[in-house]
Amino acid sequence: MRRLSAVAVASVALSACALKGDVRRVEQQVLELRSEMARADSARADFVDARLQQILTLQQQVLDTLEAQDRQLAMFRGTIRSDLTEVQRQLIQIQELTGQSQQRLSELQGRIAAREREPTVVDPRAGADSARVAPAQTGAAPSSVDEVYRVAVGLLNRGSPHTARTAFQQLLQQHPNHERAPDAQFHLAASWEGSEPDSAAAAYELVVRNYPNSPRAPTALYRLGLLAEQKGDLEAAGVYYTRVVSGYPQSDAAVLARAKLNPGS
Repeated sequence: MRRLSAVAVASVALSACALKGDVRRVEQQVLELRSEMARADSARADFVDARLQQILTLQQQVLDTLEAQDRQLAMFRGTIRSDLTEVQRQLIQIQELTGQSQQRLSELQGRIAAREREPTVVDPRAGADSARVAPAQTGAAPSSVDEVYRVAVGLLNRGSPHTARTAFQQLLQQHPNHERAPDAQFHLAASWEGSEPDSAAAAYELVVRNYPNSPRAPTALYRLGLLAEQKGDLEAAGVYYTRVVSGYPQSDAAVLARAKLNPGS
């Protein structure tokens, strides 16, 4: 009986030792699991912090870019306002100059018309049906026509082709045989070149047709060649250049025309 009791006690003792070992192993596993979870949480926290830092850095970069763009936009607006102010100032000056020029042209045209309306001067030595017209009544005095011509050229050079064109046309209508007429016709043609090349060509043709002996005639022919060349009509351009060389061989335009006809020479 005592032996059985001793065996039972020993069995219980061994069982108790086994249970304690299991408990320790479980506790160790729990500790290890907790450690792994802590490391995982730390790594996750580090990853989140890194991503958050990247986002904050990107956000700051975007804000810096927007701020720089705002500064550039403000500078651009300031520049635009300054440019617009300058353009407005220049437009006002151009309007003032154009108004002054038109007023000057109107005054000159009035003076010319008044001189043309003056009565003729009759030479008492001539017959009753004969009259000698003083130079002032044959039309405007040369100085007045020259002044109109100079004003028109000035308008053309200052970028007012429409107003200059009107002055040239009136000069040609009123004084087609004046010594300034070939020049006026030539500049009238030039005023069309930038906007209506066909009108320019027609006006240059009138220079050659109406004033063939004028120094403007060979240059007008050469310009006709250039206009034809711009349109791609090389055959017509060659005809014009040939007319310059054959009709006005000593002119400066002939030198240019020869270079066009013989580009390799």
